[in-house]
Amino acid sequence: MDPTNLQNQNHGPRPAPPGPGEKPIPFDSVEAKSAAVSRQPISLGGPGGTAAPAPRPTPPPAPRAAAVARPTPPPGAVVSHSGERITGMKTFFAKLHAGSLTFLEEQIQGWLKENPGVTIKATNITTGDVQAKVTEPNLIIVVWY
Repeated sequence: MDPTNLQNQNHGPRPAPPGPGEKPIPFDSVEAKSAAVSRQPISLGGPGGTAAPAPRPTPPPAPRAAAVARPTPPPGAVVSHSGERITGMKTFFAKLHAGSLTFLEEQIQGWLKENPGVTIKATNITTGDVQAKVTEPNLIIVVWY
């Protein structure tokens, strides 16, 4: 690299050094710390000649303990209030066509016959795309017991 070139690779041309009678900008020097800074309010030309001091912000009130809100079921939903806790879940899914839905019914019935002690507490039914080799719409059933 040519030493006479004043071009810095990363930041463009270098600034010229201060000329005679010019002082560099003080950063952390004693001169910078001793500079007086006015703390008086700025006059906005109002009737009093000075701006009114800004009111102190009040601290926000302490948060209150909120009551626990229970989700409401959608209209027409059958809700069981047996008082028992949900202990497990089982997910079933199938493609959205007639043969697959028949297989899904048989699969759910077989699972219920194999597990006679299961009491179904709730079910969720969702349709959505399931991605495998090909993305296809599916029916997803979640049984909570």
